[in-house]
Amino acid sequence: MLTRIIITQGIEPEVRPIADKFARYFSNIYSPNNKHRAQSLRKEYASLHENYFEYPLGDYCTFDTELVSKIIFDLKCGKAPDINGLTAEHLNRAHPSLPVILSKLFRLCISCKYVPASFGHSYIVPLPKTKDCTTKSLACEDFRGIAISPVISKIFENCLITKLREFLSTDSNQFGFKKGLGCTHAIYTVRRVVEKLLNGGNTVNLCSIDLSKAFDKVNHHALLMKLIKRNLPVDLLDLLDNWLQNCFSCVKWNHVLSHTFMVKFGVRQGSVLSPYLFAIYLDDIPVFRSLIPRSFVVMYADDILLIAPSCGELQLLFQACECELNALDMCINTKKSCCIRIGPRCDMATANISTSNGHTLLWANEIRYLGMYITAGRHLRCSTSYAKRSFHRSINAIFGKVGRIASEEVVLELVRSKCMPILLYGLECFFLPKSDVKSLDFAVTRFLMKLFRTANYDVILDCCKFFEFTLPSEYLVKKSEKFIVQYKNCSSLHWYFAITVN
Repeated sequence: MLTRIIITQGIEPEVRPIADKFARYFSNIYSPNNKHRAQSLRKEYASLHENYFEYPLGDYCTFDTELVSKIIFDLKCGKAPDINGLTAEHLNRAHPSLPVILSKLFRLCISCKYVPASFGHSYIVPLPKTKDCTTKSLACEDFRGIAISPVISKIFENCLITKLREFLSTDSNQFGFKKGLGCTHAIYTVRRVVEKLLNGGNTVNLCSIDLSKAFDKVNHHALLMKLIKRNLPVDLLDLLDNWLQNCFSCVKWNHVLSHTFMVKFGVRQGSVLSPYLFAIYLDDIPVFRSLIPRSFVVMYADDILLIAPSCGELQLLFQACECELNALDMCINTKKSCCIRIGPRCDMATANISTSNGHTLLWANEIRYLGMYITAGRHLRCSTSYAKRSFHRSINAIFGKVGRIASEEVVLELVRSKCMPILLYGLECFFLPKSDVKSLDFAVTRFLMKLFRTANYDVILDCCKFFEFTLPSEYLVKKSEKFIVQYKNCSSLHWYFAITVN
């Protein structure tokens, strides 16, 4: 029957084995790093839950019709359908009685401490991690699994997020999954902290920590213990416990679904509530910076950056961070983690940062943090070579498709909306030398010379004025000024801004 469907849809019969192979790969990923530690965490949670007293539920279960209607109205359309074929469009165009029914269902879930079985069923879409996926053969390890959750489950998760704000807050050092904050805020904070230490005559040591399969290795019992420490009402705790224990998934590849497997570990990438739970899971890591003076921890989801004015302090900060990660059964990928030195003594030889199991983190010439490449040297600088390379790749792809068929206005609008953000990503957070700014302008003007078929720079400037096209040098000035104002006005960053004022 399945073979007939595949052939009818024009899909080769070999698609199902590929989907099953992905399913076996992802099912093996959702497993603990250390089985003994996982069993220990399970016993700790059972003991802690047994002695956990009832915390008043209050009004956390008042999911009224107005709240459900607002969440349904705010759902983004055009998203992939869930495993049952439902989309946000179905709910937006449904009968007005649907929010009433869903609000009663959600209140019933809270009172029964149980969610429908379909809430835990999702399917995974493998997406390639590498950019050169068209030029080399890829293995299962080169794909990242994005889970598509049920639409009604997303509404329930949004209701929980709205009602549980006080339990889902995280440390100010965690920039991920917070409204109004993004990667640029974390990068700019790193810049201000490093400049503050450099102005004090220190040689700054940075360590970028990469976690192996961070989202897929989250231990559910450790996560629930984190929620107990936040005094989460026991009814909601039991509901989440039941939800996490009954998660199933399958892989969708070329419209073919694989066999179903159980998800016993990890939080689903693509779920609404998962980012908040993951931030809570790692929320105790920034606390260790208070034990080591003059050190800093900047986090964005699972991207952890340690900053210290000396190698000894960096080693102590790393050990404290590693101890917390081991307690959570998280593993550090030593091959992708590295360190750099910035300051007057950056060229001096120093000892490697070592892990508890004997591995070392090597000192590199640059580190990649949130898409930006920070280089080692006497001054804090970022590399623009990768941005220019990606810009040329994207602009050649667009021009190779539209060619001379489209007008200049259309091509410039595509470049402005698609290619310029790639070239200027995160650069408003750094003070670029004039040579780097000129290099960015050169990358754009060379394409404009090709587009307008001229080598005269003055003609290119006239064309930019005529088409109202801004070069990177002008655009960066406006973008930097706007970003600084937003950063200063962000209430959650007042602490960082205060400590880095000279």
